[in-house]
Amino acid sequence: MKAWQIVGTDQPLELNEVPEPTAGPGEVVVDVKASGVCHSDVTTIDDPGWMALFQHGLPRTMGHESAGVISQVGQGMEHWKIGDRVGLAPVMSDGDALGYGKWDGGFAPKLRATDDNLVALPDEVPFDLGAMATDAGLTSYHAIMTVGGARKGMKVGVIGLGGLGYIGARVAALTGAEVYGAEINPETQKLADEIGLAGVADSIDAFKDKGLELIVDYAGFGTTTAAALETLAEFGTLVQVGMGRLESTINTYPLIVNQLSIKGSKSGTKEDLAGIYELMRSGRLTPPINHISHAEIPEAIDKLRTGGVIGRFIAMYE
Repeated sequence: MKAWQIVGTDQPLELNEVPEPTAGPGEVVVDVKASGVCHSDVTTIDDPGWMALFQHGLPRTMGHESAGVISQVGQGMEHWKIGDRVGLAPVMSDGDALGYGKWDGGFAPKLRATDDNLVALPDEVPFDLGAMATDAGLTSYHAIMTVGGARKGMKVGVIGLGGLGYIGARVAALTGAEVYGAEINPETQKLADEIGLAGVADSIDAFKDKGLELIVDYAGFGTTTAAALETLAEFGTLVQVGMGRLESTINTYPLIVNQLSIKGSKSGTKEDLAGIYELMRSGRLTPPINHISHAEIPEAIDKLRTGGVIGRFIAMYE
C-alpha cells in the first residue's frame, strides 16, 4: 500500500510503498476511511524539536487523526469484531502515539491499533467527523472541559478558532459558559455566531475587562500565550494546548500579582472522545470540514503552513 511518510526535518513527505499491517496479539487492523491533517503535522515537519518523538526511527507514516472500520482482529481482541466502526484516540498508555514513535498513522489505507486507541464510532457520526474528533475534538474537549473545568456561567477565552479552537469554544458554549474568542483570520471570525461566542477579536487582550476566569490557547504562537497571561482575571487559569511555537516570552508580573495558574494539556482520553461523539451524534457539534483525497495530503499541509484555512482538512478514503 502507499503511505505518506516523514523522512526528516524540512523535507517533504514521501509517498512510499509499505507492507500492509497485520494484527498481532492485542491488536486490530483498521481500514482507514478518513484521516485529518493537523497543524501539528506542519510543525512536526518544520521544527527539529519534534524529532525527539521519532525515537524508533524514520521514515514513519504520519496521520494521528483517523476513523475507519476494523478489518482484522488479533488474539485477545475478540471483544471487537470485523466491521466495527471506530475512531482512534491517538495517544497510547505508554505515551507513544499514532504517526510517531513505533506506530504508523493514518496517512495510509490501513493501520494497527490497540485498546488504547479504539472507541466505538456511533452510526450517526460520519467518518469525517469521527476522524476530526480523534484529535481536534479529543484535544480541544480535554483542554477546556477536563483540564480547564469550563462550566455553566464561567467566563472563558479561546485563542484560535481553527480546528481545535472551534470545537473547544463550541463545547464550552454548549455547556453554558460565556465564551470570547481570539482569531486573526477575518473569515473565521464570521463563525462567531455559529459557535455561540459572546465576542470575537484579533487578540484575547481585547477582553481584559471581561474578567476571564479561564483562557485556553489553541494557537500557541508565543505572543498568544503572553497575551493570555496579561488578560486573565485574578486567580485565573491558562491552559496551553497550541504548539505553533515551542517558546514564549511572558511577563511574570501578572502571573505573580494575579496569582495565575498555567496548565499544559496534551491530547485526551478515550472518555473525552466518547463525550465528543455524543455531542456530534446529537447534531449540535458540526465543525467545518474540507474534504481532500489521500493524494492531496501534502498540498493540505502546505496550505496550513501558509495560513488562512477555515475548517479541518480531512482526507477521505474509499
